[in-house]
Amino acid sequence: MRESRKMEHVLHALKLGQLGQHGLNDFKLVHNCLPETSSQRIKLHTSIGELQLSSPILINAMTGGSSETETINRELAIVAREKKLAMAVGSQMAAIKDKSVRSSYQIVRQLNPDGIIFANLGSEATVEQAQEAIEMIEANALQIHLNVMQELIMPEGDRSFVGMEERIAAIVDSVSVPVIVKEVGFGIMRESAARLRKLGVQIIDVGGTGGTNFAAIENARRNKNVEWLNDWGCRTSTALLEALTVYPRGSIIASGGIRNPLEMIKAIAAGASAVGMAGAFLCVLQTEGTKAMLDFVDELHEGLTMVMTALGTEEISQLWQTPLVITGDTADWCNARGIVINEYATRGKVE
Repeated sequence: MRESRKMEHVLHALKLGQLGQHGLNDFKLVHNCLPETSSQRIKLHTSIGELQLSSPILINAMTGGSSETETINRELAIVAREKKLAMAVGSQMAAIKDKSVRSSYQIVRQLNPDGIIFANLGSEATVEQAQEAIEMIEANALQIHLNVMQELIMPEGDRSFVGMEERIAAIVDSVSVPVIVKEVGFGIMRESAARLRKLGVQIIDVGGTGGTNFAAIENARRNKNVEWLNDWGCRTSTALLEALTVYPRGSIIASGGIRNPLEMIKAIAAGASAVGMAGAFLCVLQTEGTKAMLDFVDELHEGLTMVMTALGTEEISQLWQTPLVITGDTADWCNARGIVINEYATRGKVE
């Protein structure tokens, strides 16, 4: 059942595609006509907490747990290795419960022995399971994904979420690698971010709406759907700004429907230090193949370099000082929630 569900999720994700309603169109970069730099001086390395990355692009968690998804993870691992990208595997609970599918995750480390790889489990995991997931793929970090609404809509999903915080805190205290808490596409708001930080979580992935819609995916699997929940959650733009009221720059991954270099730069300029992509990569890989995905990553890196050159920002962290005007629904949301956004627009102000 779990094995078939894994492939069902992949097929539905491809069919439904990306929503494109991540809210990053409300972020407006301020043009710099005197950048005083060159493309040769641009550096794309970044850090998330104690993790040092060669690129701000993260191949975010997608799949694993079946023979079909092993093929996907194999090709993703090749791309991660060749382009020096960090990569997260999908939830490893399948392999913890059924050791016969471990190879669908272990293939990632086998093909990318020196890469940055994130293990992945849900908030139901115990300390022992977390340690097992990390050891399974010699992970550099552990993602704990939060997917409450997906579970509630999922026909066979969880219905109780008692003890989530206690389990997360226990894992943070016990494992030897950084723990990243990630939403799967409904957003981490400041109230939850504050609770996670109090638990000792140092890195979060805001995972807002705008990308793969797991509410819609699970509705597609139900006999009686609840489509009125398909727009549940908060957009990537608002989730990012909410999280930044709690977490400092250098500790946040932005994800949720991000598809091109301009959207990446906007998310980083707001305060993210890395950007997770899943749906866009999966689409290219499954429809055009591994070579096309390698080319796509090159295009993303070239685009990042182009925009950073235009802005006069030679390093990722310098984007945090470039002016960013926040407009539209995102600005309305922030005003209603008491989130100050004017300071983004006046950064780099000439005295």
